[in-house]
Amino acid sequence: MPTPHHIAVYCASAPGHNPAYQQAATQLGAALATGGFGLVYGGASVGLMGLVADSALAHGAQVIGVLPELLASKEIAHPNLTRLIPTTSMHHRKATMIELSHAVITLPGGYGTLDELMEALTWAQLGIHSMPVILLNTLGYYDHLLAFLDHAVSSGFLKSTNRSLLHVASTPAQAVQLLQELLP
Repeated sequence: MPTPHHIAVYCASAPGHNPAYQQAATQLGAALATGGFGLVYGGASVGLMGLVADSALAHGAQVIGVLPELLASKEIAHPNLTRLIPTTSMHHRKATMIELSHAVITLPGGYGTLDELMEALTWAQLGIHSMPVILLNTLGYYDHLLAFLDHAVSSGFLKSTNRSLLHVASTPAQAVQLLQELLP
């Protein structure tokens, strides 16, 4: 049996206040698994991270967690993953996640999630990788970020060709459909 494409999912270690964010994480985990994809994520058992992992596992996906030792010591490591990879730093975590993945999907989150998303886009812009980067814009969570990126283009700080590196989906099903269209 061939190894599935693995998808890096960046998302919050918090659940968010609106249950729609939690539902999207759960639906994405299920959609990835039923679509034949594996999951690479931050390795935690909490927040949207835990939900996407639990759902992917429940639907039969391979789930690889990549967790810095600093966070593993805080007892947030998911205990039931296919594989848990400890890293020495957040930088090493991000590089490992990209190295193991064939595409990126970003759910709602805070600073860490934005950092991961921006690094994946910067690396795509620089040609370090050529994988699809998809933003799951649940309830318009990222509308202001998308408007900012458009402003960066109109202000001459971001080329429109690089702006187009970010694909946007509003539902988990649309995100998985984009994966199927964009991956070889």
